Amino acid sequence: MKTHPKRKLYLSLVWLAAFLLWTAMVSRVDVQAIGPLGSAVGFASLNRLVHDLTGVHLFLYTVTDWLSLIPFGFAIGFAVLGLVQWCRRKRLLRVDRSILLLGGYYAVVMAVYLFFERYVINYRPILIDGVLEASYPSSTTLLVMCVMPTAALQLRDRIQRIDCRRWICGTIIAFTAFMVVGRLLSGVHWLTDIVGSVFLSGGLFSLYRAGLQMCGKEQ
Repeated sequence: MKTHPKRKLYLSLVWLAAFLLWTAMVSRVDVQAIGPLGSAVGFASLNRLVHDLTGVHLFLYTVTDWLSLIPFGFAIGFAVLGLVQWCRRKRLLRVDRSILLLGGYYAVVMAVYLFFERYVINYRPILIDGVLEASYPSSTTLLVMCVMPTAALQLRDRIQRIDCRRWICGTIIAFTAFMVVGRLLSGVHWLTDIVGSVFLSGGLFSLYRAGLQMCGKEQ
């Protein structure tokens, strides 16, 4: 059953509005200096409780850091695919519209990441190599939740065998869940950082799906 693209667009607006509201609350509600070097964090009582429960597991942090290369690999792979199509077809506008849309989507995700690196909402609960780093929203969570679902949609349209498509999509879902949960349990982010990334990536991905359907590439 085909869903009207406006519904996906409205859904993206709901996700993004939730992210903006959540960000405002993180900046103002129960702000206390509970972070390293006296850094302030919103929802301090909740964040401290969850952080005390999970503890810090640097091995899990390292594993999820290295595994974040997988989404980068997918992004580079689709960029190469677009470049090959451009070279073969001689014109940029002859590249698959879904690939062009994906390139614009990646640019937006990168712009959002750079914005929050510059305008810091809060810092990590621990120092990384002695440095206090920006933590909101979780960049690894954002990367995984923005890139992996789009990769699943691209591969679904390009792989003919149904069983292969199902296996790939199931693996991507499991990988994404592991990365999000692993990032929280590693103790290098506050709970609110993860939640913020979920809201933001949900909004961006829904916006991408709306654009994809407008291109006639999704039901």
